[in-house]
Amino acid sequence: MNWLQKLPNTRRSASGLEWTLWNKLPLIAVIGTLFPLAVLALVYLVMSGPSAEPDQMRWVFLLAFVVAGLVTLHWSLVLTLAIGCFIVMVMKGPGFVADGYLLPHSDQPRASFETIKEAQANRPPDSW
Repeated sequence: MNWLQKLPNTRRSASGLEWTLWNKLPLIAVIGTLFPLAVLALVYLVMSGPSAEPDQMRWVFLLAFVVAGLVTLHWSLVLTLAIGCFIVMVMKGPGFVADGYLLPHSDQPRASFETIKEAQANRPPDSW
């Protein structure tokens, strides 16, 4: 059976916020990376020089570790958002053959189990 065969007369749901975010993710990732690095570079240029004291340079290097942690956190948040957008896009996609199976239970359960003939009658055909 072809698991990736679309069910007839099924369409994608309307796109929503996930596509807007998906298209803006590269820009969000670049800006979120470059902004803290630009701040660090600016602080480094202002604080460094021939008259830089060791105590000032210590704070610059401490800021470098903070910026590295901030950039890493930003990347993980962007990756999490990308995974969420991808899941929503897949879930809003068209129905496939695997989605078409009838459930073995219902809101009003029967008094007895279904017979083998009933189960075979409710199965979708092997080829659509």
